[in-house]
Amino acid sequence: MKVSQRKQLIKYLLGDYIAANVIWFLANIYRYYNIASSLGFDDFASYQFSGKVLTGQIIIPFFWLLLYYLSGYYNSPIRKSRLLELNKTLVSVEIGVLIVFFVILVDDLPRDYHVYYQLLAILFFGQFILTYSIRALITQKLTTQIHNRIIGFNTIIIGAGEQALKLFQELNSQPKSIGYKIVGFISLKEEPCLIKDLPVERLENIEEFIQREDVEEIIVAPDSTDEKAFFELLNGLYRFNLPIKVIAGEKNVLSRSVKMSSIYATPMVEITRDNMSEGAKNIKNIFDKIISVLALFFFSPLFAWIAWKIKKNSPGDAFYKQERLGYRGKPFTMYKFRTMKMDAEKEIPLLSDLNDDRITEFGKILRKYRLDELPQFWNVLKGEMSLVGPRPERKFFVDQIVCKAPYYYQTLSVKPGITSWGMVKYGYANTVNKMIERLQYDLIYLENRSLTIDIKILIYTIRTILTGKGM
Repeated sequence: MKVSQRKQLIKYLLGDYIAANVIWFLANIYRYYNIASSLGFDDFASYQFSGKVLTGQIIIPFFWLLLYYLSGYYNSPIRKSRLLELNKTLVSVEIGVLIVFFVILVDDLPRDYHVYYQLLAILFFGQFILTYSIRALITQKLTTQIHNRIIGFNTIIIGAGEQALKLFQELNSQPKSIGYKIVGFISLKEEPCLIKDLPVERLENIEEFIQREDVEEIIVAPDSTDEKAFFELLNGLYRFNLPIKVIAGEKNVLSRSVKMSSIYATPMVEITRDNMSEGAKNIKNIFDKIISVLALFFFSPLFAWIAWKIKKNSPGDAFYKQERLGYRGKPFTMYKFRTMKMDAEKEIPLLSDLNDDRITEFGKILRKYRLDELPQFWNVLKGEMSLVGPRPERKFFVDQIVCKAPYYYQTLSVKPGITSWGMVKYGYANTVNKMIERLQYDLIYLENRSLTIDIKILIYTIRTILTGKGM
């Protein structure tokens, strides 16, 4: 049986909404008898249906849902850690109660200041206990179904040799399932096939197999220890936009940390996992959208002037479109202001430097102040890019980079950015070797990604633009 993430999410949303409604209603009962009874209301019903109180009863539950969204609680409605769920609920309620108190309740004029403490206690303990109890029941029901193998997540194992067979036997021998429902294997040419009881497909047929079996996760377990071949294999899997995991310790070249979610689990590294917290990712995404809308609106006169200036100084289009590799290796069209002469690349792609004669005079100014990157706010608004993230590259150069630095594919685990730590610390790279040097900064960024780091990078980028150190 397959679990629906959408249905599970609706359960959490409904449970949180009911809990918030009930607790705010109880808080209003307390407010009436200890604060508002002397304000001329004949009974509780007249108080509850008065303008501000009724509006609060409608709005407050949605405030809690927004706060829980910002905490990242709804990002992963399945496979929740109950301990992390407890901690996230506790922190969210603490923050939410303080906001509600200082925005709404502090205006109440109780006859005794102890009423404030009692009201805070009702809100905090009531909101936490009821919210977490409902969440725990929903989570426990799903967890029990997973452990009892009633529910599973369709998973394929890349490899059909000794390593894959050993992993399959280990997963099946566990007294409590951790959710992997192995629906088949992908055989690799360099290893013998030892699987007999489940479907085995060749690597070239993997896309059709994933669609046919409705695969939700991929585990990579080849017998080969060749690092280059391993990363080439991973590169072909990013395009499916599925979680990709490898057995912890098997590929020491991976720097991503091991995330344990169950004491029953075989330790694995999820190489598509983002180190940024779920809450921070939501805030970052909202921030990206807001800044992009504002930038596209307020800079529209500048956009028009730059476009006019480009066309005036050099025949051709004002904008330049180029295919880049984005999140999990998915190609997308990136937009820039054109800084080179039309048809500057007639044959193979070429990198450029400050003295490149293909760059127009006005193009040099645009590059110096990074103004050629401004149209990428549209890519951010579309969800293809972020304000901050590893710079996207063309597949032509990616293929060259991975020959020397196969770990480049780790940068595909997040959205590419308009600016990056590599661009701030290193700048433009005009050779593949320099691109690899710059890559080290992006890998450091991936391991330390946070809203604070993003803000620092944006500040440094603004300084770069203002000082004209773009090249």
